[in-house]
Amino acid sequence: MAEHGGGGGCCPPMDLFRSEPMHLIQVIIPIESARLTVSYLGDIGLIQFKDLNVEKSPFQRTYAGQIKRCAELARKLRFFKDQMSKADIIPSGKLDTKAGLNLDDLEVNLGDLEAELVEINANSEKLQRGYNELVEYKLVLQKVYLMPVLFPHLLATLLLFAFMVSNCFTGWRVFQSGSKQCCRQHGEGSSHQGAEESLETPLLTDQESTVDQGKQVKLGYITGLVAKEKAMAFERILFRATRGNVFLRQSSVDEAVTDPSSGEKVQKSVFVVFFSGERAKSKILKICEAFGANRYPFPEDLSKQTQMITEVSGRLSELKTTIDTGLVHRTNLLETIAKQYEQWNDLVRKERNLFITR
Repeated sequence: MAEHGGGGGCCPPMDLFRSEPMHLIQVIIPIESARLTVSYLGDIGLIQFKDLNVEKSPFQRTYAGQIKRCAELARKLRFFKDQMSKADIIPSGKLDTKAGLNLDDLEVNLGDLEAELVEINANSEKLQRGYNELVEYKLVLQKVYLMPVLFPHLLATLLLFAFMVSNCFTGWRVFQSGSKQCCRQHGEGSSHQGAEESLETPLLTDQESTVDQGKQVKLGYITGLVAKEKAMAFERILFRATRGNVFLRQSSVDEAVTDPSSGEKVQKSVFVVFFSGERAKSKILKICEAFGANRYPFPEDLSKQTQMITEVSGRLSELKTTIDTGLVHRTNLLETIAKQYEQWNDLVRKERNLFITR
């Protein structure tokens, strides 16, 4: 060991590594006075207690119930500290010397505060999840509404896709007249086609309302959002699972959105899938679930589309106000807890050590 400069000694005095001279004493006190006696002796700070029940487990000791009770209070205090840390609130270092504070009152107070804070957090999480879902829903409404080819001419798209999946035509011509797209089928064995009919004749006429219902193709569509990094794989799996009998369009979202399930910011793409039949629908739904795609309804009617966008925007504004009000209430509650946190924490620690010593 190196020598100390100036002193010439080789080592510091050994009494620095030894305790003060001590005496072993035994104090016999009534059980009703044990708590106060141990508390006073502990406040002096000159007593080291010796455990005479080393062979007993914590559950076999006399005050195991009280120790467990203090441990539960300590858990609640750790919960409060974690919540204050997330809210960037620092517990006050000044201890309130309010008289009459005891463990029973503290237990009731902490229980009420924990229940209130848990309820606030649950409501806030529920509202935030609903807000994130509405944000995604608004994106779906806006993107699909402006998506080329598909909307607002949904009827035309459905007619086109009906021919694509039926595989019963040799040629077609698509055109728009106002808000309609019409298709025309030319079959070699068509015996009832009149000479006065032309390529511009709409496919859906009053005559064809008598077509056999079993030969009609039921079409449907699903809209939603999928993670942008999974968009290509999502499209490939859809194509393979349905053997190409789907019509998919995607549009990427410019900014990252908060996923309602995970609460994390994710780059996503809006998609719309047209399909035919219940089997295809079932497969698409399973694929959406596997890829974590959030699905949202989209109205066919053009007037309902604009109306829905307005309604969702209004609900978003209301939810934002409600969430902000809840955050203010939560902050006020945590600030109230922070003013007395140190005092409560010292009381719980002291009581626990008292019961351990006794």
